[in-house]
Amino acid sequence: MQKPTVPDSIQPPASEELVLIARATGFQIYVCRPDADGKPAWTLKAPDAELFDEQGKLIGRHFGGPTWQLNDGSHVTGKLAAKADAPDPRAIPWLLVAVTGHSGSGKLSGVTSIQRVNTVGGLAPAAQECTAQSGEVEFKSSYSADYYFYARR
Repeated sequence: MQKPTVPDSIQPPASEELVLIARATGFQIYVCRPDADGKPAWTLKAPDAELFDEQGKLIGRHFGGPTWQLNDGSHVTGKLAAKADAPDPRAIPWLLVAVTGHSGSGKLSGVTSIQRVNTVGGLAPAAQECTAQSGEVEFKSSYSADYYFYARR
């Protein structure tokens, strides 16, 4: 397995090694609601995606939390550690996520950080207006990304 070429800001710690690569395809779900200033804005609610291994076999899901859950029963939750703009301005940022929780035993049980790279799409809607009259309407933005999972050596 080969680590991706990424900006320094989203490199995993040097003490970690790559243990799994998964391709995600699905949606980033946004909701129209007041932002910190009270103005209506598209806010990320949750991802909803399937995870596939390098052979294209369905191996799990990625959903709100954010959570990554594999069919082997293992799952992790995480929080944003760093982000970098995607090379494609029409794609969601690349991320480094610090794992904050584990459950089950399986491939994810030792994972300590996750990178989201090679993103396609997934941005909040530009054409669809979010106004006070919109209410809490949801918008599903299609996306795909590669997730690289790292564990301590």
